[in-house]
Amino acid sequence: MNPAADPHDWSDCALLLCDLQNDFIHPDGAYARGGLADPEIAALPARLKPLADRLRAAGGWIAATHFTLVPGRGGEPFISPHLLQLRPFLRRGDFAPNSWGHATVDALQPVDLPVEKVAFSAFYMSRLEWILHRAGVKRLLVAGIVTNGGVASTVRDAHVREFEVTLLSDGCAAFSQEVHDTAVAALRPVAKVCTVAEALAALPQG
Repeated sequence: MNPAADPHDWSDCALLLCDLQNDFIHPDGAYARGGLADPEIAALPARLKPLADRLRAAGGWIAATHFTLVPGRGGEPFISPHLLQLRPFLRRGDFAPNSWGHATVDALQPVDLPVEKVAFSAFYMSRLEWILHRAGVKRLLVAGIVTNGGVASTVRDAHVREFEVTLLSDGCAAFSQEVHDTAVAALRPVAKVCTVAEALAALPQG
């Protein structure tokens, strides 16, 4: 991870939290209801909170993607057949815009730049690129879930859009450590990789 040219100016850097939402992580969320609670994923908010707090204090941005099941007629969500086959427990109200489940977990609030997403990549048919440019963001620290899905797709799309991307290797997780490790290794050609502790060390103290 490269420090800012001015070590006290982090206004061009954003911590991008991929899908760290209540419906994915909270014990009362949709995935826990469906039996997909995972300790590695559940541990991410507490691990990332010190970094979010320090980056915010240094003038950086906290951005968050929000996986969204867009409601259609009568409020029934549009769920792709592929996703419904994988996650048959998903139902009306899960990941609904402006709902509790849709929100970023409390531990990582407040979020400066929230962006809805409908696919793996947070850049696909979203306003993420526009809002990052408007905020003056050039550098991204990417964290969240899952490493081999939304995180990997978003990192690759950020790279081709010429953001300086750093993947936080222990700031993201998958439902399998082997899958996570494979995904991190595959992203090294397109992103810098560091730990949360290393990212913290690059930020100004206090």
